[in-house]
Amino acid sequence: MSAESKENPIEYRLDQLRCHFTWELQIEDTEITDLENRVSDEIEFLDTKFNVPIHNLLAYVKHLKGQNKEALQSLNQAEDLFQTEHTGQSEVRRLVTWGNYAWLYYHTGRLEEAQIYLDKVESTCKKFASPSCYSVESPDMDCEEGWALLKCGGKNYERAKACFEKALEVEPENPEFNTGYAIVIYRLDGFSKASEMGEAFCLHSLKRAIELNPEDAYIKALLALKLQDIGQEAEGEKYIEEALRSTSSQTYVFRYAAKFYRRKGSVDKALHFLKMALRATPSSAVLYHQVGLCYKAQMIQIKKANNWKPRGRDKENIHRLVQMAICEFKKALELRPRFHMMYIDLAEMYAELGHHKEAEDIFQKLLSMGIFHDHLHQDIHFRYGQFQEFHRKSEVDAVIHYLKAINKEKLFTSNKSLSALEKLVLRKLRRNEADIESLSILGFVYKLKGEMGEALECYERALRLAAGSGNSEGRVP
Repeated sequence: MSAESKENPIEYRLDQLRCHFTWELQIEDTEITDLENRVSDEIEFLDTKFNVPIHNLLAYVKHLKGQNKEALQSLNQAEDLFQTEHTGQSEVRRLVTWGNYAWLYYHTGRLEEAQIYLDKVESTCKKFASPSCYSVESPDMDCEEGWALLKCGGKNYERAKACFEKALEVEPENPEFNTGYAIVIYRLDGFSKASEMGEAFCLHSLKRAIELNPEDAYIKALLALKLQDIGQEAEGEKYIEEALRSTSSQTYVFRYAAKFYRRKGSVDKALHFLKMALRATPSSAVLYHQVGLCYKAQMIQIKKANNWKPRGRDKENIHRLVQMAICEFKKALELRPRFHMMYIDLAEMYAELGHHKEAEDIFQKLLSMGIFHDHLHQDIHFRYGQFQEFHRKSEVDAVIHYLKAINKEKLFTSNKSLSALEKLVLRKLRRNEADIESLSILGFVYKLKGEMGEALECYERALRLAAGSGNSEGRVP
C-alpha cells in the first residue's frame, strides 16, 4: 500500500469504485440544472425497463447541487427498483449504487456508513473472484457507465459508445446494451453528419435495437428521423405513426414526431405535438427550441410564397413570427445556457429584424466559447459567413468564415460552405476577372471538390496575373 493510501485509506478505497463519483463525467456548472430537469423528466415520462441507472444519475446530480439528503433519497429509490425490477439479474449492477452510497456518506462525513457500503462492494467482488477488491470487470458495469455518460451530453458520447461496445462484445444479444448503443450512435451521427457508410451503420444499430425491444416507441421515433435524414421519409413516417399509436414514452414520441413533421413541412402538426409535450415537460429547453424552429419555418414559408419579397400583411406576419421565435429561443437559453445551436438560431432571427449588433454580439459570444465538436465549429463559421454576406454585405468577412468552415473531410457543413464560397467568388470574378485572390480561392474550392483540371487552370491564371502585375499579395491557398 502506498504512503498516500496509508494516509487516507478510505479515500484510497473509494477511488477504486466504479460509480458516478469516479467516472469523470464532464458536466459544467451551467449545465447542472438542465441535466437535472432532463433526468427528472425521463424518470416520469420515459417508459423503460432500465430505470436504476437514471436514479443513480439523479442522485449524483443532486449531490453536485449540494442536495445530499435528496441524493440519498434517489439512491434509496434505485435500491428499491433493483429489488422489484431486476430480480434474477447479476448483483454486480448494485455495485454502482453501493459505490455512490459510499461516496455520498464520505462527503457528508458519515464514515461508518461509507465503510458499510465499501464492505458490501468488497464482499461482492470476492464472490465474483475479481482481482480488485472494489471493482468488477463486467458488461453490466460497462453498460451502467455507458448510460451515465450518454445522459450527460455530447462531450461524453465517445466514451459512452466505447462502454456499450465493450459490453456488446460479451453479450451481443442483450436488449439493453443494444438500446444504449443505438442511441449513442444516433447522437454521434447527428454530430458528425456521417458518410453513407456511417448512415447505414446507424440505421442497422437502430433496427437491431427494435428487433430486441419491439415495444420501444422511443427507438422507433429515432429510426423514423434517421430514415427521413437519408431521404426515406415515407418509410420513416410509418415508424412515427407506429410510435404515436403506442402509449409508451408518449412525451418523447411527441417531441420526435414534431421534429419529423416540421422537417416534412407540416408545421402546424409539429406545433400540435410540441404543445402536448410542453404540457408534460415545461422545463425542456429542447422543446422551446423546436417551437422556435417551427415559427422560423413558417416565416420561411411566407417568404417563399412571396418570392422572397413579402409586402403588407405578409411582411407583418413575418415580423410577428420572428419575434415569437426569438421569445422561444430565449426561453430555451435560460434553461440551457450552453445550447450552442440555439445561439445561432437566435442570432439569425435578430438579423432578420435588422438588429445586426445583437446578432454580431451573439456570434462573437459563440466564437469565444469552448466548442468540442468539429461540426459545431463548422456550422458556426458557415452561418456567420452567411450573416456577413447577406446581412452585413461584407464579402471579405464572408469569405474568411466560409474558409474556416471548410473541413477537408467534407462533412455536411463543409460541402455547404464550399458551395457558398464558390458562388461568392464566381460572383466577384464576374465583376473583376483579374481578382487574383478570388481566382486562388476558386482554385482551392475546385481542388477540394476533386476537380483538379479546373483547379490548376485557376492557379495558373492567378500566377500569370500576379507575375504580370508584380503583385506579391496574391497567394495560392
